[in-house]
Amino acid sequence: MSTRLSIASLGLVVLWSSGFIGAHLAAQVGWVTTLTWRFIVASLILVPICLAARIRVPRGEIAAQLRIGLFGQVIYLTGVFLAIDRGVASGTAALVASLQPLVVAAIAGRLLGEHTTGWQRIGLLLGLIGVALVVAHDLSGNAPLWAYGIVVLSMLSLATSTIIARRQRHGVHLLASLTIQSVLTAVVYVVASAVTGQLMPSGDGQFWVAVGWLVVLSTFGGYGCYQYVVRHGSATMASTLLYLTPPTTMLWAWLMFGDALGWLSVVGLVTCAAGVVLATRPISSRRASPPAAPAPSQPRPRPQPSADGGSTGP
Repeated sequence: MSTRLSIASLGLVVLWSSGFIGAHLAAQVGWVTTLTWRFIVASLILVPICLAARIRVPRGEIAAQLRIGLFGQVIYLTGVFLAIDRGVASGTAALVASLQPLVVAAIAGRLLGEHTTGWQRIGLLLGLIGVALVVAHDLSGNAPLWAYGIVVLSMLSLATSTIIARRQRHGVHLLASLTIQSVLTAVVYVVASAVTGQLMPSGDGQFWVAVGWLVVLSTFGGYGCYQYVVRHGSATMASTLLYLTPPTTMLWAWLMFGDALGWLSVVGLVTCAAGVVLATRPISSRRASPPAAPAPSQPRPRPQPSADGGSTGP
């Protein structure tokens, strides 16, 4: 694993976890308005930078980036933020989201040619056990059952986005990708918040703290690292690293909100780490290689007239 990919992987774990903490902050000041202004601010920053860099994106790639943004940001974030607003603990939301590796690993072999080894499958299982231990005490919360179902749908949406992104073989600059997806999400949320009367931002300082947190740490940091790992690593690797987000989220919540961190969380953290070490081992690609081009046939020598008017050769 290259140094850049290692740094991006570490950033993915830490900064992706910040999104669940940001959802907790947003729930206190209005999650729809917070998400709306998160992407308004992000777009106002990204669009001028992207234009100044003169990054060109083919039309066909724009459509692909819109699909990635729809599943990876609009649907995924709506489900997570709504569930946390309805009482699902941030650690539990992170747990359900981290089940994505099982979905991606099951699909990647058929669609992407990424085949997991036996050790990697053991790592995936260890990761699942680890995240279950970390948030076991959260599963008895007071949130309605449908809220947990929404988190599951969000996880499936993120898995879909990951598969679409990994199948794109024509490289689009990461900045352009993030800009297109952020603008799409901003437009969707502006319309939704305007219709529901939640467009106007709050003058409360905590509101802008939540917006700044989500823009800098979650959008630019977490989602940027995620896209980098998907592009330069593998879909399974990026998804597997998300296994570390539930225990990391628990650490964030303990430091910021004083949430209890029990012995199950510590055991789960160690188990997750072991699972990720195994599951992020190099993945073999078994794509069917195109048939070798046939060797050019040697032209048969043209018959040369012989002295007696016949031909030499067979």
